[in-house]
Amino acid sequence: MPRPPLSLSLQFARFDGVAEHRAALPRHRVARWLRAALGDDVQAAELAVRVVGEAEGRQINRDFRHKDYATNVLTFDYQGAPVVAADLVLCAPVIAREAAELGKPLAEHYAHLLVHGALHAQGWDHETSEADAEAMEAQEARVLAGLGLANPYQS
Repeated sequence: MPRPPLSLSLQFARFDGVAEHRAALPRHRVARWLRAALGDDVQAAELAVRVVGEAEGRQINRDFRHKDYATNVLTFDYQGAPVVAADLVLCAPVIAREAAELGKPLAEHYAHLLVHGALHAQGWDHETSEADAEAMEAQEARVLAGLGLANPYQS
């Protein structure tokens, strides 16, 4: 079954080392990862992906979640299925550190976090209960397996 149409805005803030992150995130690859995460009830998606540095990531997390640190991905969902609309903010330095700690290629960790953010945009939540967390992790693993990537929750 063909994947739903995706309107994608891919933005990179100015920060040290941005070239490495641009190289890991070619538009066609980001679109493929996001499309793979869209559920069967999604007819179309409008997603903006912004890759930011540590200061901007921290500021956004502080302003919107009242948590004073930079986190890997933030999802701002505006509309659910059938037309999903959301902004995904990815903090490049955090993602690079995590990828290094996990021994994973940077692009592979970005794929996981883009899928994670896209699932949040569709209403999936891992903070509501243990059962919800397990369901979301299982869905992430299914999507990533379809992309030929390993389950990030298996050690």
